[in-house]
Amino acid sequence: MKKILLLLIIIPPLAQSLTLHCGHLLDVDKGKMLKNQYVETEQGKFSKIEKFTNQNVDLDLSDQYCLPGLIDMHTHLSMEHSKTRYTEKFQLNEADVAFKSVVFAKRTLKAGFTTVRNLGDAFNVTIALKKAINNGAIQGPRIFTAGKSLATTGGHADPSNGYRQGLYSNPGPKYGVINGVAQAAQAVRQRYQDGADLIKITATGGVLSQASSGDNAQFNEDELNSIISTAKDYGFKVAAHAHGKEGMKRAIIAVVSSIEHGTYLDDEIIKLMKKHGTYLVPTLIAGEWVTDKSKIKGFFPDVVAKKAATIGPIIAKSFEKAHKAGVNIAFGTDSGVSAHGNNGQEFSLMVKAGMSPLKSLQSATISAATLLGQEKNLGSIEVGKYADMVVVSENPLDKINTMESIDIVIKAGKVEFKR
Repeated sequence: MKKILLLLIIIPPLAQSLTLHCGHLLDVDKGKMLKNQYVETEQGKFSKIEKFTNQNVDLDLSDQYCLPGLIDMHTHLSMEHSKTRYTEKFQLNEADVAFKSVVFAKRTLKAGFTTVRNLGDAFNVTIALKKAINNGAIQGPRIFTAGKSLATTGGHADPSNGYRQGLYSNPGPKYGVINGVAQAAQAVRQRYQDGADLIKITATGGVLSQASSGDNAQFNEDELNSIISTAKDYGFKVAAHAHGKEGMKRAIIAVVSSIEHGTYLDDEIIKLMKKHGTYLVPTLIAGEWVTDKSKIKGFFPDVVAKKAATIGPIIAKSFEKAHKAGVNIAFGTDSGVSAHGNNGQEFSLMVKAGMSPLKSLQSATISAATLLGQEKNLGSIEVGKYADMVVVSENPLDKINTMESIDIVIKAGKVEFKR
C-alpha cells in the first residue's frame, strides 16, 4: 500500500466582513469630518462607504470618531532605550531581543498605529517580526523594515561603537558598515537578501551613539550615490537619519526620500528639500525625551548626555520652520528612544510647534502612505484600501490629545483592540 503524505499548510484566515456606523468619519483627503457614515469591509479591505440609513451594523460607533489607521514612519521595534541600554548589548541574546520586540509591536498596535516603517534593527529581528505578524502568529502593526541601518566605520549605526578593541571585529557591509563605493553597493544588496523593504542610512552622527559628534557628515558623495543607485535597482526607497547641515545637503542632493530629525536644517536645506520633494520626519517626542533624560545625572554616558542636551531642544524649532516653509512632512516618533505605545503624543507636540490638528493627522495617514509608496493601499478610508481604522471618543480636530487614548483599533477589517 502506498503511503500518502499530507502536508498541512497553516494560512491565517482572511478577516470576515465587518459593518460599522461611524457617527463621524474623517475624510483626510478633503480634510472634512463627515457625519453618519456606513462602512463595510470584505476580506480585509474597505468595500463600501456611504451615508448611514439605518443599516444593520456589527459596530455602532454613532457617538464616536472614525479615522484611518495611523502610520508611524520612524520606529525601532527591536529595542527601547533606558538607563541600562548601554550594558544590555553585552547581556541580551538574539532571542531576548526578539521576545521584547513582540511586546513592543503589540503596544504600538494598541496605540492605533496599524502600519510602521522600522528604521534600524538588531539581528534582523523586525524582518522576522514582520513575517510572524503577517502569518497571524502575533499581534502587531503592518511593518515595512529597513533591517540593519547603514553606517560608516565609527558612524552612528556602527554596532562596534563603545566596545574596547578586540571585543568586536570589523562589522563590514554584512552588518551595515561600509567604506567606499563597492561596500556601499554590497550593503544594499545584503539588505535585499535579508528581506528588508527599504534602506536606512545614518548620514550624520547621532545623539545616542557612543561617538563624539552628533551632527558631522558621515558618507561622502560617491558612497551616497552608490547606495542610492543600487537601492533604485532593487526598488528600495532610502531614508536618511541626519542632524547636521552638510550631511543633510549631501543626502538630499543624492535624492533620498526622507530626512529623519533634520535638526540643523536652514533656509538652504529647506530650499533643497522642496526642490527634490524630500520629506521631513521630525520625531519631536524623541527630541523632548533625550532633552529630559540629559538632565538626569548618570542616565546617559557623558559623551551622549552632552549631545542630548545640545541637539534635543532644537528639533521642534526646526520642524516649525520647515512646516511653515511648505516642506513635505510625514509623522514619525523614533519610538524605541521614547517608550513604545506613547507614539500618539507626537500629535500634540506637532500642534504645539505650529501645525494644525488636521495637518498632523494627515501627516500620519495620507502623507505617510505616500512617502511609504503605499498610497493606493493605505492612508485613508476608501473603497479598495486596507480596512485599517482607529476610533476615538472626542473630535481630534478640536482636542488633538484624544489621539493618545484610542478606543478601538481595526487592522485589515479585524478588531484588534477594544477598550
